[in-house]
Amino acid sequence: MAGMELQNTVKEALNALYHHPDDAVRMQADRWLQEFQRTLDAWQVADNLLHDASSNLETLIFCSQTLRSKVQRDFEELPSEAFRPLRDSLNTLLKKFHKGPPKVRTQISLAVAALAVHVPVEDWGDGGIVKWVREEMSSHPECIPGFLELLKVLPEETFNYRIAARPDRRRQFEKELTSAMEISLSILTACMSADELKEQVLEAFASWLRLRRGISASVLASHPLVRTALSSLNSELLSEAAVNVTSELIHCSVIGSLSDVSVQMPLIQVVVPCIMSLEAQLKDPSKDEEDVKAIARLFADMGDSYVKLIATGSQESMMIVNALLEVASHQEFDIASMTFNFWHSLQVYLTESDIYLSFGNDASIEAERSSRLQIFQSSFESLVFLVSFRVQYPEDYLELSEEDLKEFKQTRYAVADVLVDAALVLGGEAILKILYTKLAEAAASGVSGELSEWRRVEAALYCIRAIAEFVSIVEAEIMPQVMLLLPKFPNQPQLLQTVCLTIGAYSKWLDASPSGLSVLPSLVEILMTGMSMSEDTAAAAALAFRHICDDCRKKLCGSLDGLFHIYHRAVHAEGAFRVTAEDSLHLVEALSMVITELPPDQAKKALEALCLPVVNPLQEIINQGPVILGQKGSRELTVHIDRLAYIFRYVNHPEAVADAIQRLWPIFKAIFDVRAWDMRTMESLCKACKYAVRTSGRYMGITIGAMLEEIQGLYQHHQQPCFLYLSSEVIKIFGSDPSCSQYLKNLIEALFSRTTCLLTSIQDFTARPDIADDCFLLASRCIRYCPQILIPSAVFPALVDCAILGITVQHREASNSILSFLSDVFDLSHSPESAQYHPIRDSIIVPRGPTITRILIASLTGALPCSRFETVTYALGALARAYGVRTLEWAKEAVSLIPSTAVKEAESLRFLQALSDAASGVNMNALMAPMEELSDVCRRNRTVQEIVQGALRPLELNLVH
Repeated sequence: MAGMELQNTVKEALNALYHHPDDAVRMQADRWLQEFQRTLDAWQVADNLLHDASSNLETLIFCSQTLRSKVQRDFEELPSEAFRPLRDSLNTLLKKFHKGPPKVRTQISLAVAALAVHVPVEDWGDGGIVKWVREEMSSHPECIPGFLELLKVLPEETFNYRIAARPDRRRQFEKELTSAMEISLSILTACMSADELKEQVLEAFASWLRLRRGISASVLASHPLVRTALSSLNSELLSEAAVNVTSELIHCSVIGSLSDVSVQMPLIQVVVPCIMSLEAQLKDPSKDEEDVKAIARLFADMGDSYVKLIATGSQESMMIVNALLEVASHQEFDIASMTFNFWHSLQVYLTESDIYLSFGNDASIEAERSSRLQIFQSSFESLVFLVSFRVQYPEDYLELSEEDLKEFKQTRYAVADVLVDAALVLGGEAILKILYTKLAEAAASGVSGELSEWRRVEAALYCIRAIAEFVSIVEAEIMPQVMLLLPKFPNQPQLLQTVCLTIGAYSKWLDASPSGLSVLPSLVEILMTGMSMSEDTAAAAALAFRHICDDCRKKLCGSLDGLFHIYHRAVHAEGAFRVTAEDSLHLVEALSMVITELPPDQAKKALEALCLPVVNPLQEIINQGPVILGQKGSRELTVHIDRLAYIFRYVNHPEAVADAIQRLWPIFKAIFDVRAWDMRTMESLCKACKYAVRTSGRYMGITIGAMLEEIQGLYQHHQQPCFLYLSSEVIKIFGSDPSCSQYLKNLIEALFSRTTCLLTSIQDFTARPDIADDCFLLASRCIRYCPQILIPSAVFPALVDCAILGITVQHREASNSILSFLSDVFDLSHSPESAQYHPIRDSIIVPRGPTITRILIASLTGALPCSRFETVTYALGALARAYGVRTLEWAKEAVSLIPSTAVKEAESLRFLQALSDAASGVNMNALMAPMEELSDVCRRNRTVQEIVQGALRPLELNLVH
């Protein structure tokens, strides 16, 4: 298509995109424009239309975005001689639009900055881009605003990974800018004389400060730009830009260790007094909320950056702490919560023992620690008062939208975290006293039938619950009073929910307290009320019931009849109980843990009683015949089977559970036989079997054989992934047992043979990633628990081939399982007892070595997402450790396929050296950087990635048969 014709087509497509009434036409125009942006013609067309005086705003915005994107991602498309004309054109456009549409000017500035990232100083000429900008500003003073924007985005683009620069070039560009820091600041200082440029200058200065290098704290302390920024904090017009600069100055003077103090102190002494002078504005009612938020941000930044200095407890430090308490007291939570990270960091520096190691012996360390904790005691006490009210339900809580309710919950979680920090500093009992005072005050005014005060009671209880972990289980002053208050509170739903959760949170205290047993009946009554009120209160009550049965199980052994009464009402949904099927599992778990404490003969009877209400409904369904069983909805079966899974998991009496599963096996087999097609029911049933195997172990007897025979046969026709993970549990328990080796061999050969026939192409892996995931999790477990069965088996070579085939499946879990299996195979070298399997393993891996290496390198460089980087790198390292020089030869062969336009020789050599280091046993962490660099180089844009993948051909296997 001719140039002018293509320009007209772009204009027509843009017109259709923004103005055509038909959605289909707009979508078609959008697709065409996106495809156009990827073409080589887009360079010239976008440039021409930007220079065309007749182009409208929509065209200018689109073309400036296109040109910026092309420079960022596709600069390598251009021949080297195109750089000068491109730079000159962008320079002309920057001048043309210096007063033009801001969006267009910004995109062109970004394009110039991206060009500078790609092009080294020596090729740019004029001493590099910063000096070039200075010359252009001198020659064209009317265009200074446009060049100031360019100066602002330059350091920002250093860290923009959308720019397809090689890692070494990106590092070099950062060095170039750092060395030009003095020049850039002199340009900005010169521009400061013009009032209309001050805001732009300050924003650009903030951007350059983010480089964090190139200028010392002592120089900054007396720099005119710093003085201007700090003096502009109270300026109505410049305050936002001044706050940004000041925030960056704080970050520049961050205290990494106390040895940094002397270096950073000149800047700190200039910045801190200016920020402290703003404290009064936090309470100024005439101040706009956004202005207060900006000031609060400075105090929060100061706290976060200087926390190590503040933690020493000096007089100056306490002034900052008091100011941060002022921020924490602000009525707007968004402002108050800015300090929460500081309080957490301060808590760590006050309580972590490692912080005090420099003080010498234990006595000196403890003395210093106690001294500091004493200094900050009143500050954290104040903090507790300032944050605890924020968890209170608003009066209009019933009208809150779903989003507002979610935000309120997040607020409560954040406050709970702050209370935990305070408890770590002050101790749980000290916080408990403060919170109990609030609870008692609210209770005194709200328990007398009035519901208006329930919100204050609930808030205090929520906070008491939040610190439960930090209150001593032998606390005898406050907690008995709290427990006696609980039955007196009104049954308001939100309050009742928190009461139930508080009971559960203090279950360990109830077990240890001398008064615990006496108050338990009244607390259980509260929980039963909770189970009857609403699904939310029932969920809280069921969870609390589980905690009580877990921690007070010895005390409750004599109350089984009462517990069974509650259990039956919940699982049968009798009376007014509102416990959902999911929450009823808490009750199943609760009874199971109490039964665990019983002697074996009593436990066996109790287990039967526990199973009975669960088994009977299943038996009734089975008695109706296979047709009815096959027609039932999954939920009608799984609700009962899931309860059995919990019983088998939490009743820790192996013989009793083995006996139970043997009695129940006919029921399980009937469901297996009729419902093998039903994934949800099979998952539930396999989970129950898994926990039965895990708890019973070798007490399973003949049942385990029947179970394995069942799933082995069913898997041939119904490839349910859960059959594989159940087998995985069996391998873990029985893999090393010689008496089981024959039927385990039959099992894994049957399962793996069928799976390798199912997964014969990458499309199969993509269609059934769950099968692939569970297959290779099972294979890894076989490598660890029964290599003597898997490695000599006839199916092992096919399993390795299948793994190689599926390495590049995009499904995360499936890909990770495959890579982990291959790593386990390579890592057999690490185990002395595995040496006998090396000849078999090597006979399979060595002929496939070049293919495995090529696919792993392809995965590292783009065939798999970046998120798999560590797993792929580990697999490559394991291969190198196992096969040393051979792996290096395979890697050289693979890397040689990649054209030098995509990967330079030096980049390849760094990668190969890393593999060589891996082969000699260097720590894997040391290999990450060169591996990551190759990954980044090959993914820097889509064109390069396609070239690399086209060269490495990860789907071309060349497998050995």
